Amino acid sequence: MRYYIIAGEASGDLHGSNLIKELHKLDNTAAIRCWGGDKMEAAGATVVKHYRDLAFMGFIEVLKNLRTILRNIDLCKKDIEAYRPDVLILIDYPGFNLRIAKWARQQGLKVVYYISPQVWAWKENRVKGIKENVDKMLVILPFEKDFYKKWQYDVEYVGHPLVEVIDTFTATAHDAIPIPAGRSGIVALLPGSRKQEILKKLPIMLEVAKHFPALQFIVGKAPGLDEDFYNELLAPYTNVSWVVNKTYDLLSQSKAALVTSGTATLETALFAVPEVICYKGNAVSYQIARRLIKIKFIGLVNLIMDKEVVKELIQDDLTVENLTKELTLLLNDEKKQQQLATDYTALKKLLSEGGHASANAAKSIYNFLTSLPQ
Repeated sequence: MRYYIIAGEASGDLHGSNLIKELHKLDNTAAIRCWGGDKMEAAGATVVKHYRDLAFMGFIEVLKNLRTILRNIDLCKKDIEAYRPDVLILIDYPGFNLRIAKWARQQGLKVVYYISPQVWAWKENRVKGIKENVDKMLVILPFEKDFYKKWQYDVEYVGHPLVEVIDTFTATAHDAIPIPAGRSGIVALLPGSRKQEILKKLPIMLEVAKHFPALQFIVGKAPGLDEDFYNELLAPYTNVSWVVNKTYDLLSQSKAALVTSGTATLETALFAVPEVICYKGNAVSYQIARRLIKIKFIGLVNLIMDKEVVKELIQDDLTVENLTKELTLLLNDEKKQQQLATDYTALKKLLSEGGHASANAAKSIYNFLTSLPQ
């Protein structure tokens, strides 16, 4: 069968690649074309457009790049028409994918959504469009099943794909990251993957490093960004270095982490690393979002557990002083460390209830396709 998959971010590339591997196990005739990244290509898909060419973050940034976004949507539609897939699989990335889903329904294509848009956070009315245009929704967060139930939309919980990804990593040998002599440990800095978000948060994280001269702070560099971009930012700091494509190696050795909001916050928790969630965006975009978003927390760890497991420093609260204070607590407060360990264990158990997400999702998609009238 012919599959067309659209992922617009690094996390979508990761989960898309594992889905592709599982689809190949079930369907030895599988031909897969995608919008994604290097991981999806390595798993056996033909990449039409790389996700790094699609990454626009925040209201202002989207408006500035609207012409490019619309051109990409048009290109995508034409490519799908030419390929004529048996199924279109959409991975998160709602601003783009929900438009494609509506168009695909009009063309009579079968549409599966793997990893729901965060409609429970804002734009809840998008559920109406999802019900109309998506044949099957596969969710990865336990509370999403109940959320959709109140909209009379039956979705399937398949487990969270990060659990299996990280379990696989920890079960295999991996490289130790060297640190200079005299340093007593590592603090991971994960400032995001887009230049605009990195420039908002990384300078604050780097200033914190000055207050902990005995520790080595290591930046998880986003692949695809120039070395010069990082070198200029890191140059003034003697106890800061960076790695690229080694985020999991980094987290497996870290005493603590300063992490921008997003998937990385959950990855850090699944490695059982104490963390502070850091968010600072464009001031106008933030004020708009604040009025629209209905959730209590921005970190996935806190949302899933429905309480503040890890500290969130958002916008004006993200200062060198506040971040230094929170990192000091993570490194030195034994009671806080024990509570975090307990909460992280409960989090992993909750996310593991669905089993192996990628295999479950692939099986669900394959069974859906083979059950259709020929």
